[in-house]
Amino acid sequence: MELTGLLAYAIFFLNLVGIYAIMTLGLNMQWGMTGQFNIGIAGFFAVGAYSSAILTTGPADNWLGGFNLPFLLGLAGAVIVCLPVAWLIGRITARLRTDYLAIATIGIAEIIRLFFLNEGWLSNGVRGIPGIQKPFGVGNGGYLLIVLGFVGLVWLLVEVARRSPWGRVLRAIRDNEPATAAAGKDIARFRLEAFVVGSCIMALAGGLYAHFVGFVSPEAFRPLYGTFLVWVMLIAGGSGNNLGAILGAFVVWLIWSSTELLAGVVPTALIGNESAFRVFLIGVILQIILVSRPEGLLPEKRPPMPGEGRR
Repeated sequence: MELTGLLAYAIFFLNLVGIYAIMTLGLNMQWGMTGQFNIGIAGFFAVGAYSSAILTTGPADNWLGGFNLPFLLGLAGAVIVCLPVAWLIGRITARLRTDYLAIATIGIAEIIRLFFLNEGWLSNGVRGIPGIQKPFGVGNGGYLLIVLGFVGLVWLLVEVARRSPWGRVLRAIRDNEPATAAAGKDIARFRLEAFVVGSCIMALAGGLYAHFVGFVSPEAFRPLYGTFLVWVMLIAGGSGNNLGAILGAFVVWLIWSSTELLAGVVPTALIGNESAFRVFLIGVILQIILVSRPEGLLPEKRPPMPGEGRR
């Protein structure tokens, strides 16, 4: 029985790691490749989760639903719905830099979360949307294979983009924007494209999350879970390295899960609030990683230039 319970927990754990790995790959497209400081990850995560939930659930009296679309069409719908949302936000914020972009995007993410919280006709408000089914009648084990398949697909597409001429322009913008502009590149267009692509990847993760958990509510998209942890994963894993993003998701979620056990052992009188104590421990571990490996566990490696290595 203990072995069965450990196996079930491991499958549950890896499902969440895969979903967060996809979100981290989306952030790597924006920050690791382009240098865009997006603190609104939770907003796009929520758009994807609610879109897929609404499109794939049956008729309901309390929220918009009844489309009963298949799983894959629900995920496609999550990306399609996110596309104009990300484009509009990108048009508004793409010219902002660092802290200004961070303030704008975290504000927009909270607006999106509060929109789903208050518009009950659409999302059932604080009660959330239940009854979101996994595809093909699979359990958590079968769903893990689906999640891992999407992780591999997203990694492949993002890695191809990183090595392409488009990806080289993004890194040039990150490293030296004035020189890139002097070379005749449309900085605003490339930044907008990277922002939209990264946000749609986050929405895809949201759709996968909705079908895994089977229930979505605004509480799931608070900045702590939808933004802070994703940033820690990318920084710890290695900003600019797609394999590092996946590794960071695994390591940080493992630590996050372990801190729950540790918080349960330490007396409440010493830690006060358990959630705050877990965030404190994550912060300490992040500082250790930054001091010992400032470029992350897997630092960025420059992809070869065209023709490089040929005689």
